[in-house]
Amino acid sequence: MCGIIGYCGHRPAVPLVVEGLRRLEYRGYDSAGVSFVAGGELSVIRAEGKLSSLERKLERQHVFTATSGMGHTRWATHGPPVERNAHPHLDHTGRLAIIHNGIIENYQEIKAELAQKGVEFRSDTDSEVLVNLISDCLEDVGGDVTRAISKALSLVEGAYAIVVMSADHPGTLWATRAASPLVMGVGTGENFLGSDIPAFLPYTRDVVFLEDGELVKITATTWEVLKTDTLAPVDKTVSRINWDVQAAEKGGFKHFMLKEIFEQPKVIRDCLLGRVDQQSGQVRLPELDGLPVPERLHIVACGTSYHAGLWGLYLLEKLAGIPVQVEIASEFRYRDPILPKNGVVLAISQSGETMDTMAGVKLAKSRGLPVIGLCNVVGSSISRESDYVVYSQAGPEISVASTKAMCSQLCALLLLTLYWGRRSGRLDTAQCTAILRGLQDMPRVLEDALPSLRAEAQRLARHYAEATSFLYLGRGPSYPLALEGALKLKEISYIHAEGYASGEMKHGPIALIDPRFPTFAMALDDEFFPKVKSNLVEVQARAGEIIALTNEGLDLAVEHPWFVPKAQAPLSAFVVLPALQLFAYEMADYLGKDVDQPRNLAKSVTVE
Repeated sequence: MCGIIGYCGHRPAVPLVVEGLRRLEYRGYDSAGVSFVAGGELSVIRAEGKLSSLERKLERQHVFTATSGMGHTRWATHGPPVERNAHPHLDHTGRLAIIHNGIIENYQEIKAELAQKGVEFRSDTDSEVLVNLISDCLEDVGGDVTRAISKALSLVEGAYAIVVMSADHPGTLWATRAASPLVMGVGTGENFLGSDIPAFLPYTRDVVFLEDGELVKITATTWEVLKTDTLAPVDKTVSRINWDVQAAEKGGFKHFMLKEIFEQPKVIRDCLLGRVDQQSGQVRLPELDGLPVPERLHIVACGTSYHAGLWGLYLLEKLAGIPVQVEIASEFRYRDPILPKNGVVLAISQSGETMDTMAGVKLAKSRGLPVIGLCNVVGSSISRESDYVVYSQAGPEISVASTKAMCSQLCALLLLTLYWGRRSGRLDTAQCTAILRGLQDMPRVLEDALPSLRAEAQRLARHYAEATSFLYLGRGPSYPLALEGALKLKEISYIHAEGYASGEMKHGPIALIDPRFPTFAMALDDEFFPKVKSNLVEVQARAGEIIALTNEGLDLAVEHPWFVPKAQAPLSAFVVLPALQLFAYEMADYLGKDVDQPRNLAKSVTVE
């Protein structure tokens, strides 16, 4: 979950590394640090808090002559987010340094063994244990750092992406990964390492995707990839990335989150690009060629992606006739799930690196089931591990709270539904064409609606800024949206919120209703409206105030009707979703919260 960057080249390394950390700060931001070799000694500079704290420290240092270095921005797993636990970590000799993303599960046993040998530890982290283990192995392999890393990693259990630097080998970095992201950038007279491509994107678009169990050694002019265990050479392909730096900038918006909400019309267009046959009105997904229509589908995901999967369940069962089970990945991996041989697993992850979802993919494959990865990041772990991959095409998402990525997931799930529905004969041509036309028109609808949606979100946020709890209600496909609306409010405004199926309200949550406990409801012009209306009457009978996302012309009397453009089912989700996101955003911004980097969260959850 942390951010890693390494550099060997001809430029001053420290400013470049800090610049890269700035683009990785969404991955973790409770401490940061850099290391480099100067005068034959390893220097480490670290600071508690956000990257700006490190930058202030560096202003007082003369560190800009080194042309190799590495840096880290941390999301705490072991030990509190204080300077002693910040990365990089030195071994007890001060000759090796490490930066680490992931968790070493057996670090306590290793730490006890090393302590018996006289090693003293200065932090609470598993990462310091790992660098001292490498140092211990170094003595056994005649000072060969590559072999020492290989030997040390044969003794550890867990997930990691690491970069190692040695005072005895200035200008060289070693890195390896297991179940945590790591990619190499290949430049001219310089090479890079990073936990994500934006770390070095201004300098090169040529990348090498590293697989689990691979170890890379880089200098300014050379790189080689080996198997971590055997040290046998591995042939790797250099890939070209077509992103640009502008894609990771705010574009004039106050926050990345707001920019990404307003990018959703483009997201839908990009997701549809090349996937609709305009003449026949059919969906084309050549990436699924050879895969029969699933007889049963298991969707595995976490957080926002899980809510997208729940939404997809309603569509896939109703329109495609496919039985669907949606699983929270962190529970799925520790059950002994019954997975029929005729089933297919669909793993949904924005980053493609979500640890629990990745474990679900491996479990499914061990049972012999084909896996479809639905993710946003090309070359991510889930995309490489899956048998089939559908990319959601959202582009880089910087804000920790996911917005446009969910929009792209809904779009991709709708395309899957139409694709399988036509192939199975459940959907006729007229139905499929009508939904596709509505989806193709949705970017225009959203572009027209987003400014007014934001204005209403601002008004409501100011009215309810003193609320301490919210109840979100929805029925049918709006129920997962209620869950997502509540999650967004919790994530970025720190206001407690719960999402419920409307019919479940009277089975418990209705006890909470009072004038100080507002309800946010999805009350759209669809088959569920009469039932939702009845539920809201029950709220009003307890003096509860209601915000209702609804459509013009409905017989609904609530304190705050919020009118959104009417769209045929299931397309209403694409106008409801940004309204929910904008309400959460405006609440958080009005309350002065750190919208893009909410406390305790990180963008890519690569630990349990």
